[in-house]
Amino acid sequence: MISVLLADDQPLVRAGLRALLDTEDDLTVVGEAADGAEAIRLAAALAPDVVLMDVRMPGLDGLEATRRIVSGRTRVVVVTTFDLDEYIYEALRSGASGFLVKDAEPAEIRHAVRVAARGDALLSPGVTRRLIEEFIARPAEPDTGRLAPLTGREREVLAGVAGGLSNGQIAEALFMSPATVKTHVNRMMVKLAVHDRAQLVVIGYESGLVRPGYRA
Repeated sequence: MISVLLADDQPLVRAGLRALLDTEDDLTVVGEAADGAEAIRLAAALAPDVVLMDVRMPGLDGLEATRRIVSGRTRVVVVTTFDLDEYIYEALRSGASGFLVKDAEPAEIRHAVRVAARGDALLSPGVTRRLIEEFIARPAEPDTGRLAPLTGREREVLAGVAGGLSNGQIAEALFMSPATVKTHVNRMMVKLAVHDRAQLVVIGYESGLVRPGYRA
C-alpha cells in the first residue's frame, strides 16, 4: 500500500485528489495539509511514501516545504495549476521527484504517485527539454568538482540522462546493455547523494557537463 499526503490550500482540490486516489487498491491518503508548514509537520509524523505538493500556499510555499520534507523515504510530486517552466526547475532543484499540472488526467496523477513511490522520477523528455532551454542557462560558474567521484563512463551516462534519453537509448548510443546503464545510474545516485533521475538531470547541467542547447 502506497501512503500519500496531500498538501494544497484549497479543500476542494484536496477532496478531489483524495477521491481519485482512495479508489485504488494500492493507494491510500493518510493526511491533508492546507499549507507548507502543516505539510512538513504531517510528513514528519506520518512518514508518507509520497507527498502531492501544491506550489502556491499561504505562509510557507510548496517549494520550501519540499526542500524540508525530501528524504530517503518520502518522495514529493509537485502538483500546480501553474504550468510554468520556472516552477518545474525550482521544484526539481528542491528535490521533487516529478511535476504535474492540476488538469492532468486522473491516470497520470495515479501513475505519478506510483512512479515516485518506487523511487523513480516522473520527468518526461518534454519537461527535460524545457528545463534545458529555459532555466538551466543561468549566470553561474559550473560546479565541475561535483562530478569528481564519477568515472568517465558514468559521466557519459549522466550526459545521456541529462539529455532526456531513456536507459535503452543510452545503452544503444554507448554500446552497452540497458541493465549496465541502470547499474551506472544507480551508482551515480549513490556517489552524488541524490535520490532519483530528476536530480541527475539538474546536476548534469549545473556541473557544466552538458550545456544548454545540448541534444542527446
